[in-house]
Amino acid sequence: MRLLVLLIGSALQAAEPVIFPTAGIKQPVEILIDKWGVPHIYAKSVDDAFFGQGFNAARDRLFQLELWRRRGLGLLSEVLGAQYVEQDRATRLFLYRGSMEKEWAAYSPDAKKIAESFVAGINAYVQWANAHNDKLPLEFKLLKFGPSAWAVEDIVRIRSHGLTNNLTKEVARAHTFCKGGMENGQKWDALRAGLEPKWETKVPEMMNPCIPGDVLTVYNLAKGATHVTNEAMEGSNNWAIAPAKSATGRPILAGDPHRVQTTPSLRYIAHISAPGLDVIGAGEPAQPGISMGHNGKAAFGLTIFPADQEDLYVYELNPANARQYRYKGAWENMRVVSETIPVKGGRMAKTDLLFTRHGPVIFTDDKKRRAYAVRTCWLEPGTAAYFGSIVGMRTTDFAAFRGGMSHWGAPNVNQVFADVKGNIGWVAAGMVPVRPNWDGLMPVPGDGRYEWAGFTAADKLPSSFNPAAGYVTTSNEMNLPKDYPYQERKLGFEWSNPARHLRIDEVLRPMKKVSLEDSMKLQNDVVSIPARRLVALLAPLKSDVHKTRAALDLLRGWDAAERAESAQAALMEVWVTRYLGKAFRKAVAAESPAGVELEVMLAMLEKPDARWRTVLLESLTAAYGALEKGQGPDPKKWQWGWLHKSLPLHPMTGSVSDDLRAKLQPGPFAVGGSGYTPNAAAYRESDFQITGGPSFRMVLDVGAWDNSRAVNFPGQAGDPDNSHYQDLAKLWVKGEYFPLLYSRKAVEAATEVKLVLKPR
Repeated sequence: MRLLVLLIGSALQAAEPVIFPTAGIKQPVEILIDKWGVPHIYAKSVDDAFFGQGFNAARDRLFQLELWRRRGLGLLSEVLGAQYVEQDRATRLFLYRGSMEKEWAAYSPDAKKIAESFVAGINAYVQWANAHNDKLPLEFKLLKFGPSAWAVEDIVRIRSHGLTNNLTKEVARAHTFCKGGMENGQKWDALRAGLEPKWETKVPEMMNPCIPGDVLTVYNLAKGATHVTNEAMEGSNNWAIAPAKSATGRPILAGDPHRVQTTPSLRYIAHISAPGLDVIGAGEPAQPGISMGHNGKAAFGLTIFPADQEDLYVYELNPANARQYRYKGAWENMRVVSETIPVKGGRMAKTDLLFTRHGPVIFTDDKKRRAYAVRTCWLEPGTAAYFGSIVGMRTTDFAAFRGGMSHWGAPNVNQVFADVKGNIGWVAAGMVPVRPNWDGLMPVPGDGRYEWAGFTAADKLPSSFNPAAGYVTTSNEMNLPKDYPYQERKLGFEWSNPARHLRIDEVLRPMKKVSLEDSMKLQNDVVSIPARRLVALLAPLKSDVHKTRAALDLLRGWDAAERAESAQAALMEVWVTRYLGKAFRKAVAAESPAGVELEVMLAMLEKPDARWRTVLLESLTAAYGALEKGQGPDPKKWQWGWLHKSLPLHPMTGSVSDDLRAKLQPGPFAVGGSGYTPNAAAYRESDFQITGGPSFRMVLDVGAWDNSRAVNFPGQAGDPDNSHYQDLAKLWVKGEYFPLLYSRKAVEAATEVKLVLKPR
């Protein structure tokens, strides 16, 4: 049993080291917490280092870890009540249920040992916290329960936190073809998505695209965030600069992953140092290791590579037995897993989870005798989100890094790399199913005619090493090389809008020397290429209508920089989001059930057509009028930031008093940009509140590591009473950073608090 004696709260601000004895480590572990809340964990062995990482993650993010674990395992109802039973059931459908021996082996020989040490550290702190419940974070006191112990398997069995691609898009495409038939379906789908590289999909043979509108309810519930009363953005930017193009004469590596912005942050920065391991950067607090950072020899950073990892299968059910489906001409039994969900108050909810040979059943249509199941890579061995980082973070040259990425499962990522020898590179990594006879863009019958034939070999995925351009950058765009055999491998055809990548590329390409400051400035860049293209379309237009003329005058000559204080940005985004898209759709595809992708719309608007003048001017005038009503008659006083705000939601925001909400919930913060700027800030159409973007940013000076910079929004800590709960928010909003210190000397000079784990 581990006994911890730890004084937290005011004691953590003391100048003297805080010592606490514990069983479970062999030698002392030091945790130096710098003035920005970054823990630097020093141990005499790798096992003790990961123990320290787990202990410290629980110390700083205890409620977040507890909620994460309960949501992932389907145990929310036990502490939050019966209203979470359906979410618990949905989540349990997507737990990893395969061989644990194969699971651990898929990562590395020491994967289980690393997880065991990390979980032992978490549980050591959980044990102490439950013995001193007056020291628990505020959320536990409000909800009247305490943290629970982890099992080592929890680290990898939970899969629903990861990002996978294409199920929701399959369903949207099916609905489009259902309403439009083959001819209109093709046309409308081309407007909705714009497949890349050039591709034309077909409805699979004997597949009725008219599937239920709520077929994904359970799937979305399983992946959805938990708020005590959706993730909307998948994106990121990264780049690596070669020494010849770098102002430092050394490589520079930058990364800013884009996810939903929450309190506490999805990311957590840490430094783990032991013999044979000295790595710093960001990961997810519930995972051991570092996903984005450096190890003193090499730096690494990731973005999503939007390959297709999922399929929706549709089955004919046996009229005499709803738990049998037709497969290869015979009736096959579904696998039934009966589980009991504990519910607050001592009750139990019993449920049957159904699985076909392809995966969990998420919907049954009793009238039409159809069932729908998901086949997804994230239920294969080795696909716990980001756990593959335990291999990549330890490699020191590109060949080893690429080899390590061959074991990466999910999510699919673009990994950029730079090392102290001056090399840079890019590797696409992750599981991609081989679909011999279809493209993965539509749901398919589950009768045996559409089966995966293994996974694309790692050496068949694209990569580059020391490119002639002197840099490599990715932003989730379609980045398959021109000669890539995409027709054969069919990795995917649905990528992010290219605007962020194009803007980053147009900044980096002409620069002879790129500095750290240039990279930080570029991460905060709010120039919108789509906005620039629309301004160019408006330039030759004139009107005698007062509001139309005023709107044209306001946008004429604008540099398309969507700053928070910009009136032009306010008009542009209100216009595009609420008026232009609808007017364009009405003109070209009024009956389509789907929207129009911005890149597709711009490409059409840039071609001569008599319709476009009316579409542009009438919708622009309506947007101008809406801003007059919302922000007053003087456009000089309009500001994009009055509408466009980041509110990094705390899970309990909707269930507490105003006073407590003010304590728990940072913000809102006025922010510039949009979903199409390098400083990505996608938002809800209803109120322009930001739904996702960068919370963690890093710019690494490869080889002169103490010059590196980072920021984590809104702060490092998860306890509202901790001084590091939201202390980085002001830096983040202003586009500023703190030093990501690495050398022991620099760390000690910036240390505020020293904790020591001492063996009993």
